[in-house]
Amino acid sequence: MKAVHVTVAGRVQGVGYRAWCRDEAARRGLSGWVRNRASGEVEAVIAGEPAIVDDMLAALWTGPSSASVSAVDVAESDAAPEGEFAVRATA
Repeated sequence: MKAVHVTVAGRVQGVGYRAWCRDEAARRGLSGWVRNRASGEVEAVIAGEPAIVDDMLAALWTGPSSASVSAVDVAESDAAPEGEFAVRATA
C-alpha cells in the first residue's frame, strides 16, 4: 500500500477538477480524498497499490479538459484512508 499527499496548482478550481479526480481515483480502485484550498490549489490524499497510485499521479498533470496544471507536488503520507474516494469541503 502506498499513500501520498498531493497539492495541485494552476487553473484547477472552477473547472471540475475535484469531481474528475474522484472519478479517476474510483475507476482505479483508489481510496482517499480531494478538496479545494482557499489558496486556489487542490489538495488530495491518494492511497492504493503503488503502481496504480503512480498512474493516478501522472494523470493529475492532465486533469479535466478545462484545467491547466502548472505543478503537482507529492509527499509520502502516513495516512492511508480506506473506503470510497471522497470530495471534501474547501479548507
